[in-house]
Amino acid sequence: MIGYYISLAMRSLRGTPILSTLMIAAIAVGVGACMTVLTLNYMMSQNALAHKDDVLYAVQLDGWDPNEAADTPNELPWQLTYQDATALLRSDIPTRQVAMHRFGFTVTLDESEMRPFTAEARITTADFFGLFDVPFLFGGTWDAAADLSPVQQVVLSKATNDKVFGGEISVGKTINLNGEPFTVVGIIDHWDPSPKVYDLNNSPFAESEEIYIPFGLHRKFEIFSWGNTNGWSHSNEEGYEGFLQGESVWIQYWVELDSAAQKEKYEEFLTGHIRQQKEQGRFQRPLKFALSKPSEWLVLNEVLRDDNRVLGWLSLAFLLVCVVNAVALLLAKFLRKAPEAGVRRALGASRNAIFIQHLIESSCIGVLGGLLGILLSLLGLGGVRQLAMGKIDQIASMDWLMVLAAIGLAVLASLLAGLYPAWRISRTNPSIYLKTQ
Repeated sequence: MIGYYISLAMRSLRGTPILSTLMIAAIAVGVGACMTVLTLNYMMSQNALAHKDDVLYAVQLDGWDPNEAADTPNELPWQLTYQDATALLRSDIPTRQVAMHRFGFTVTLDESEMRPFTAEARITTADFFGLFDVPFLFGGTWDAAADLSPVQQVVLSKATNDKVFGGEISVGKTINLNGEPFTVVGIIDHWDPSPKVYDLNNSPFAESEEIYIPFGLHRKFEIFSWGNTNGWSHSNEEGYEGFLQGESVWIQYWVELDSAAQKEKYEEFLTGHIRQQKEQGRFQRPLKFALSKPSEWLVLNEVLRDDNRVLGWLSLAFLLVCVVNAVALLLAKFLRKAPEAGVRRALGASRNAIFIQHLIESSCIGVLGGLLGILLSLLGLGGVRQLAMGKIDQIASMDWLMVLAAIGLAVLASLLAGLYPAWRISRTNPSIYLKTQ
């Protein structure tokens, strides 16, 4: 019976091409606009570390200006100072721990015609790759000793390895970073989480870094941060050492704690560290720190901002306007078919049968509108990619889940639009139309 109703629906749509096109277009425009915004919001709210949400934590310490809290939602600096990061690295409590920041190098190769280029780099510790599930193609990371001592080793992304070495396995070979030789110890596969949960300070939707070098090279090369650096006090020492010992926050810090007992123990360690620093004249604010899960970290950093949510609600309101227009068009279409429905009622069709028949016709309009709406959404997302606003173009794509959501939304919208018109025509009094025949 449903197949018969679908056949009747398609015949009806072909019988009124202009009106049918207007209804399909109304649904399609609403779905297209709505799904463009909802897809962006959906992609922005993704958590690439959701599978480790119960064991990973971003670390914050309140060593800020005693006269003014940090300008963040929880009044804690986003990042740590270098001296705090190196102190925390000495703890053996976490299963893994990572101190890191963004940087860049000029890459060259001896006896090569390759033109020098600047590569985005991450200065990090050896646990980075295991903690964030970075996949290796060849080789591996450097020894843990390189986290606190100057070891000139490097891990390359697959794209960088292809660019420098033509895709050859480069483990054991040497490249020059800012003119200094570094030994390649590993090559990672394509890895580009979006948003970059591990570093939300420097464009959450930027591409992942091209090269990775050990954390222990700061003093040897006087490495600063290419990301956000904030501070409120200077060290008595001058030069680069003064920067390292100052109260500038520029190091991101993550830990992996596999159990509640381990987390409690690490919290005691952080409390002890802060109290020790207080005795040395630092951390003059009340004792406070935070361990935030990846899901909490995304919310805290407002990756999906309130204005994006408002835009999402506005897009749904626009879809509702389109549905109201579709209601009017469907009502006009169905009432034109009232004599046909009256004859069917006189021949024994029940009101429910008439209602279901026209509701299925509404669903067919929804499916067609949904398919056209997907095309409009893809065009909208393509426009976003062309605009490249704040690197949000990196996430302007629609996966299968959102495709199915678009069709489902269109069918739901068409069903809502068709409820009243279908109910009206199912209440048709057949005697009126039989008398006119």
